[in-house]
Amino acid sequence: MLSNLVRQRVQFILDAVVRGLARIGLTPNALTLIGFGFMCAIGVVLASGNLALGGALIIAGGIFDALDGSLARLTHRVTKFGAFLDSVTDRFAEGALFFGILYAFLERGMIFVAYLVFFTLLGSLMVSYARARAEGIGVECKEGLLTRFERIALLVIGLLLTAFFGDAPILVVLAILAVFTNLTAVQRMWLVYRATR
Repeated sequence: MLSNLVRQRVQFILDAVVRGLARIGLTPNALTLIGFGFMCAIGVVLASGNLALGGALIIAGGIFDALDGSLARLTHRVTKFGAFLDSVTDRFAEGALFFGILYAFLERGMIFVAYLVFFTLLGSLMVSYARARAEGIGVECKEGLLTRFERIALLVIGLLLTAFFGDAPILVVLAILAVFTNLTAVQRMWLVYRATR
């Protein structure tokens, strides 16, 4: 997946940062919660209508998401609860971002955006749920058109482009996400069906 390719390219940088965090005694779960709080704060920025700024901040927030797992492995603190906490806070963080976008557009009276956000969130949750349920029955299911990395990357691009082209880029991205997140969930259902035949 694209997320794995990016991680391979920057892993040496992540390792250097993680070693520094380990020296100051920061735990992986604490880092997860800091990252979650930061993403919630970005949701507030988006709600205020600063869409491009929010997009730039999401890039910074993504660093926390990449570091907590690396820190857990380096400090030998990989735990089932840590993985659970990371997954759950990721869903809440995604919801905070989309709620911020929703609020910003509802303040302008653009009610139709609520439908785009609803179907995007539904699809995003079902993509994650499909993977979790597949793993619950012993099937690995990480494949898909729009995994979390691709979803966030598209969102960031759409938000950043609002600085130059107004609302159009993020509305296009939301429409793409509304369709293809749900298609990804269906795709994972098909993959699990094939794997369990």
